[in-house]
Amino acid sequence: MMGDRLPGGGGVNAVEYFHNQRRIHSKDAVEIIWYHAANRKAQMKEALKSDAHMIEADVNFGSHGSHGEQPIMAHPPETDSDNTLHNWLNEVLQSDKGIKLDFKSLLAVEPSMKILVSMKDLFARPVWINADILPGPNGSSTARIANEFLHTVTSYLSDVTLSLGWTTNELVDQTNNGYTWEMVKEMEQICQTLCQPVTFPVRATLVRPSWPQLHWLLEQSERYSLTVWTAKEDLYTVEDMLYIRENFDKSRIYYDLFEPQNSELRQAVKMKITDQQ
Repeated sequence: MMGDRLPGGGGVNAVEYFHNQRRIHSKDAVEIIWYHAANRKAQMKEALKSDAHMIEADVNFGSHGSHGEQPIMAHPPETDSDNTLHNWLNEVLQSDKGIKLDFKSLLAVEPSMKILVSMKDLFARPVWINADILPGPNGSSTARIANEFLHTVTSYLSDVTLSLGWTTNELVDQTNNGYTWEMVKEMEQICQTLCQPVTFPVRATLVRPSWPQLHWLLEQSERYSLTVWTAKEDLYTVEDMLYIRENFDKSRIYYDLFEPQNSELRQAVKMKITDQQ
């Protein structure tokens, strides 16, 4: 059964949105700041007070006090939390922050979509719905997740941005892994049938060796963008990040990195801009 569709709002382009609000200086996605794992109430409140433009949190299905099982804000293996999705949205939607919900359980998807649809009047902001739907480098198969996740989300929400990634797990050899042609073509086959904007979360250490494949993927539609993320133990260089910026549209490559690399990248970007003036 098809759910109520979300009219407008959620699919707004994050760069355009924050630029129009004058919260970033140019239409450059590197300016957008992320806050990660704002799951429990303490982290959520810290995120709301921060300079972050986008708040990311994990949605699982588990217990919340005496209220039984429902969508909660927790990263596996945690299955309980002091924060429900409903409460999280009520708090975050009173702010000017964008939203990224990272789904960790298929069980949580449909009840979460019903909650989101019930709050549709408040969605005049970027809203991203994230899940790893395909196996990537050293990743496990998730074919069932791809079909069920996309069917459920798109049945309820027509205008959110879909953040669709590949599972990567722990990388055995960081120098020889990458997103293959088979991986990006399988993703494009899925995404070409969608109407929503799609951003592809890609692991920073794999971006440079996979740039021919990822560049090809981005060129397949103006709806597509990249979100470069990293695990704490990953090895990559600021030069690699600068390289992809210089070879594609800067408004379509987001950087969700840890410190100090995040600040180093921003500083390097400022220096390049100054040198060009």
